[in-house]
Amino acid sequence: MTDAPASLPSREHQRAAFLARAGYAGASLVALPADASSRRYFRLEGVGLLLMDSPPHSEPIGPFVQVARHLHGLGLSAPALLQVDEEAGLALIEDFGHDTYTRLLATGYPERELYRLAVDALVALHGSAPGAELAAYDARQLSDECALFIDWYAPLLIGKEAAQALRESYLQQFADAFADVAQRREALVLRDFHVDNLMLLQGREGVAACGLLDFQDALVGAAAYDLMSLLEDARRDMSEGLRVALLSHYLVQRPELDAPRFLEDYRRLAAQRHAKVLGIFVRLAGRDGKHGYLAHLPRTLGLFVRALNAEALAPLREWLDRHLPGWREPLPAATLAALRETPYRLVQGSSHGHVQH
Repeated sequence: MTDAPASLPSREHQRAAFLARAGYAGASLVALPADASSRRYFRLEGVGLLLMDSPPHSEPIGPFVQVARHLHGLGLSAPALLQVDEEAGLALIEDFGHDTYTRLLATGYPERELYRLAVDALVALHGSAPGAELAAYDARQLSDECALFIDWYAPLLIGKEAAQALRESYLQQFADAFADVAQRREALVLRDFHVDNLMLLQGREGVAACGLLDFQDALVGAAAYDLMSLLEDARRDMSEGLRVALLSHYLVQRPELDAPRFLEDYRRLAAQRHAKVLGIFVRLAGRDGKHGYLAHLPRTLGLFVRALNAEALAPLREWLDRHLPGWREPLPAATLAALRETPYRLVQGSSHGHVQH
């Protein structure tokens, strides 16, 4: 491999030049912990701003900017945009501080209060047309996400990569289950609406007190998705009593909805999301070496099993029973240990390249 041409500035130099243009030359940057994406964030010490570094070849910054402006127009709190260079994938944005829902809940902050605020923010979001010209959360997108389960999680159950015929049969089961919900175009779906991406903003009133993060992958689809994502979080437990109360809190504020249809969408999308997340967590651990996500597998599996108990999803549940016996059971300790090996290879000579790296 040859070195990059000297004429191309390094990413560090690009960040420095961008900050200089914004009037913050020489600012002291503190890198924030990385998440599952390739985006990086740096805190400008003492000035209440963050530098967002989103590689343009893999995660263009344009969608973040577009959705942020739409949310601002609804009176919701997305980070303010001070300066943006879409071509470079750099933005200077408002720093919401340290009070993530995750941190507050860990310190004993009343969870009902935080969650009700988040639900109220969704009610405000869903009370307006999607607005932003974004792609649809359609059958193709739902199917691509469901495939993560058969490509990454299922091989751990059967000891080999899923054959093409099995994979196609699985995807057809999901396509049948989600034919109706894939047609919804009723709301802006932020897609990662959970405690890691929500913040409590002191000094703001009403729904503006709920800070929204990580919405650059938003699509237009079913309103039930983000509420389900909040109430069925792979990262933390929620009591059934609180979950039902928050569902009711949402529905009471939206009397125009067909509540039975909404709840049916919720159940189907729960199965879809949990299947996707099981696959993602295995991929993050096995391919990317991010083993911390393995701790969330048992909870996510429990949510997946519960979602598939819905009568409407009986065909999918029965398919899993036939073709992936043991899918309801947590992964064995030996399998989890293998996932922590680097590099991880379940299958040699994989035809799709889904499992090995």
